[in-house]
Amino acid sequence: MLNGIWLSFFLAAFAAALWQWLGAGDSEVFARLVEALFDMAGLSVEIVLVLAGTMTLWLGFLAIAEKAGLIRLMAWVLDPLFKRLMPEVPSGHPAMGLISMNFAANILGLDNAATPIGIKAMHSLQELNPSQESASNAQILFLVLNTSSLTLLPVTIFMYRAQQGAEEPTAVFLPILLATTASSLVGLLSVALMQRLKLWQPVVLAYLVGAALALGLLLTTLAGMSAQALAATSTLVGNLTLFGIVILFLLAGALRGVNVYDAFIEGAREGLGFTVTLLPYLIAMLVAVGVLRASGVLDAGLEGIRWLATGLGWDIRFVEALPTAFIKPLSGSGARAMMLETMNTFGVDSFPGLLAATMQGSTETTFYVLAVYFGAVGIRRIRHGLGCALLADLAGILTAIAVCYWFFG
Repeated sequence: MLNGIWLSFFLAAFAAALWQWLGAGDSEVFARLVEALFDMAGLSVEIVLVLAGTMTLWLGFLAIAEKAGLIRLMAWVLDPLFKRLMPEVPSGHPAMGLISMNFAANILGLDNAATPIGIKAMHSLQELNPSQESASNAQILFLVLNTSSLTLLPVTIFMYRAQQGAEEPTAVFLPILLATTASSLVGLLSVALMQRLKLWQPVVLAYLVGAALALGLLLTTLAGMSAQALAATSTLVGNLTLFGIVILFLLAGALRGVNVYDAFIEGAREGLGFTVTLLPYLIAMLVAVGVLRASGVLDAGLEGIRWLATGLGWDIRFVEALPTAFIKPLSGSGARAMMLETMNTFGVDSFPGLLAATMQGSTETTFYVLAVYFGAVGIRRIRHGLGCALLADLAGILTAIAVCYWFFG
């Protein structure tokens, strides 16, 4: 599947460029395609360089946590749930602890911590994979839940809105929370359907109901806060949690008699090796995304939706925010640029500006996550992973539109 998708990106870009050259007389279109090739290749190297430092840092701390027994402890906590969702993973396997830590980092918006932990978890799942080039059921479920990006504290979105002069930077907090919850739920249900997972088992329902109650309690607590207090709380909780995890690892290691410095160095050595293996996969995916954008395919899709919405008599304000939704599965930085452009063009507190911010926070960069996580372990056949991930993205986008009309009119 990945081979066909990758090839289709280039063919669609070439066909669109031919149309613009022969039909619209745009003789510069192929120059833009070639420029996109080299720009995306350079961007891939920049991403890998940044990721190398982050990977080295967090794999060092993870090595301490593993020697201190924290990974096994977290695996034990989630074992009743995941042995039903991932029956091929043995009880108490280290992958369970890593998966739980990755989810916690994603929920708190700690992207820099989530990616290295997620790659480590994918490596751990790969050890159990009987077919080294084809994604296992457990790896697909893990990937889809990552791309659905359940986030409780979208601090970066608040920051961008504040920089653009928003009256209440955190006004999109609840819309993002509802949209990202919808995308995660659809992602889980779609994978469960494909893999015939029994979500109605009492243990699974107990975990899901518990998560829903915790989410409801959090919403109740935060709903009474002012915008300024909510922003301050989000920032404090995210930073405190991140550094608190570091201190927890160090103290647990020291109390268990682990030489924390040596353990850190041992784990950090893996970081560079992991990162270097990602470069070919990142370049392959990002150059395909780059030429697709440069060819105008996405702009044509946007015009088609605007025409259809007008013909149906719908309010078309949502269309102005769709560039963020179109780009987000393909490029995180591109979607961020589209969001900022929408804010600058229509106003940060306009409906398109609010919707673009909600879309940016409700889903993850699907193709980037796919390239990094599966590329890190050499997976070539992704089976139903991409379809379920894109379905989760669609659910997040549609929910974001509906919720923003509900909240902002």
